[in-house]
Amino acid sequence: MGYTTLWKRLSPTQLNLAIQTFSLISIFFEGYDQGVMGGVNASPRYVTEVGIGLPDGTVTDEVHQGGIVSVYYVGCIFGCFAGGWLADRIGRINGLFIGACLSLIGGVLQAATQSSDFMIVARVVTGLGTGALTGITPVLVSETSTASHRGGFLGYVFIANYLGIAVAYWIYFGMSFLDNGNSDVQWRFLLAFQCFPAILLVLGIKLLPDSPRYLASVGRLDDAREVLEHVRGTHDTTAVEMEFQEIAAVAKQSQKSSPIQFAQILAGQGGKPGHHLGRRAWLCMLLQIMGSWTGITAVTAYAPVLLSAAGYDRLTQNGLTGGLSTVGIVGTIISAQIVDRLGRRKCLMGGSFALFVVNLVAACVYEGARAHPERSSSFAPAAVTMLFLFNICYAATWGTVAFLIPTEIWSSDMRAQGNGFGITGWAIGVGWTVLVNPIMFRHLENRTYFLFAGLNLLWIPIVYLFYPETANRSLESIDVLFSTDSPFHWAMERAYRQHGDILADMDASDSSAKKSGSDPHEDSVHNERV
Repeated sequence: MGYTTLWKRLSPTQLNLAIQTFSLISIFFEGYDQGVMGGVNASPRYVTEVGIGLPDGTVTDEVHQGGIVSVYYVGCIFGCFAGGWLADRIGRINGLFIGACLSLIGGVLQAATQSSDFMIVARVVTGLGTGALTGITPVLVSETSTASHRGGFLGYVFIANYLGIAVAYWIYFGMSFLDNGNSDVQWRFLLAFQCFPAILLVLGIKLLPDSPRYLASVGRLDDAREVLEHVRGTHDTTAVEMEFQEIAAVAKQSQKSSPIQFAQILAGQGGKPGHHLGRRAWLCMLLQIMGSWTGITAVTAYAPVLLSAAGYDRLTQNGLTGGLSTVGIVGTIISAQIVDRLGRRKCLMGGSFALFVVNLVAACVYEGARAHPERSSSFAPAAVTMLFLFNICYAATWGTVAFLIPTEIWSSDMRAQGNGFGITGWAIGVGWTVLVNPIMFRHLENRTYFLFAGLNLLWIPIVYLFYPETANRSLESIDVLFSTDSPFHWAMERAYRQHGDILADMDASDSSAKKSGSDPHEDSVHNERV
């Protein structure tokens, strides 16, 4: 038995645990790399190494500093599309392996940085790898999970995102005491540490089997059945057989897209007739952009400033900022418990309302502290409470669901690259907010939170009108939701009630085609249109 088939020795429980573990490592890398630059930018020796400021750590070229940080997200956009395109052709596991290799190379280059240009190249390479990992990992989890546990499993995986951010901060906090922060070891170790999860992925990801849905989409039905039976176990063979038949039936209609089809999809063209791929792409991108504009980037990036305004000393600020990074783990655990029970729509709308309230209260608290600076210490506990509540509410709802839905609403033959639209929305949203946050806080100060409160209220009707429910539905049947020409969720639900039973609908289509002598696959596409 070879290295790549060792998974056959594992029990179903062990195999699912292995998939979850390597998925956790992959998302941990993304979280760590997302959070590491905060500590790196605060290191005086780094500031002088890349030529963005003075020896005391004062940054004099904010545009240059921001460019080094944000070029990473450009790499993420290209990485998620390129990685997704590869994963739909050579497999999810091979795509993750390539992404891990790029991430490892990028991490090594960052730790060895000798100049600004060196760092920019290293950040782009790391972004390419991270984009591939972030785009493919949720797809692998989604395709190997049951319909009733898909959201919960992905929720547990995204614990690693917040864990990575927290670890990056706490390593910086601990090493800031080394030579009072004036050490090359501080920032180079921060950047080098990301190589550890990348090495684990490079060495271990090939131990996992590929997704049964990918295997079916490329015609390897026997392999798909073997993996599915091994992942599900033998406690309910009827359910496993029905799931396999559904996967196989949909796989017969799969067709590979070209790399240039992304632009066509965004323009509402390309893809199979009646499948409305353009609508799916825009829903994925908009969902992530809305998530970025809930206020999460402002809370995480400006927590020290806000805590300073609340009257806390430097050491307390650092400790509370680390706590804010860590408390997201609690929110993600909550998400794993509720996302399948309540459904995606209720989580998003409920989360938006909760974030509206938190932003509104936070804005009022800071308004009071600004109006009465002599009483700022009395406002401090309320301000800190709002910051912690915000992170918990976001992680429990938008922080997971915004990454989950894009993995569910695409067919197997382009799910990995389709998820790239979601990751693109994430990169655009985060990059956009990080760019304008300083401007908003400079002009609006704490009133910026009134703006975020209003935006969260706006997201509720958008989610209600245009986003379908995907919880507890098979990935194959979700395709039917987009068979209607109407963009509203009630029309999608009507289409699902009529054609949600994939096997029954295809049997009826085949029978009708045999009587009329036409192509059953053409008829099935016609019947899906509502």
